Amino acid sequence: MENWFNVGKIVNTHGLLGEVRVISSTDFPEKRYKVGNTLYLFRDTEKKPMPLVIRSHRTHKNFNLLTFENYYNVGQVEAFKNGVLKVKEAQLGPLDEGEFYFHEIIGCAVFTDEGSEIGEIVEVLTPGANDVWVIKKAGSKDILIPYIDQIVKEVDISAKKVIITPMEGLLD
Repeated sequence: MENWFNVGKIVNTHGLLGEVRVISSTDFPEKRYKVGNTLYLFRDTEKKPMPLVIRSHRTHKNFNLLTFENYYNVGQVEAFKNGVLKVKEAQLGPLDEGEFYFHEIIGCAVFTDEGSEIGEIVEVLTPGANDVWVIKKAGSKDILIPYIDQIVKEVDISAKKVIITPMEGLLD
C-alpha cells in the first residue's frame, strides 16, 4: 500500500486564471511547490487521486497560490476546493543532516538531558526563522521549544526520542 503525505488543503480559488489558494501543511514548501512538481489531489467525490503538475507558485499573505498545467481558468479549478494535496512517500527525497520531516518528529517522546520525560511532540509550527515543536505534557499546558542547537541536543527518529537541554523557565 502506498503511503501519502499531506502538503496542503485547497481552500479557495484566487482570481480568474485558474489559481488556487492553499493552506500549507508541508515541511518544505519551496520543494513541494516547485514548478514542474506533481502533487496529487484527493477529493471526497473521487476514488483515485488526481495528479496535478505545478505551473506556477507564489505566496500571498499566509497562503500559497498555485496554478496547474492544463488548468487556465477559475471554472476548471472550482471543483478542487476543499481537496487535499499530497505527495507519495517516494517523492519525499533525502534530507540534509539535522533536517526532519514533520511526520518523523511528531510522536517523538521528549526527555531532558538529565533523563526526565517531558512529554510528546504533537505538532510542528513554522513561524519564521526556526521551527517550533509543540510538546504535550501530561496534566499541564503545551510546551513550545524552538528547534535550535542550544536546546535540541539529540534526535533519534528510529527510537522516536528527542533529548533537549531546557533553558531556564522553558518547562515552567
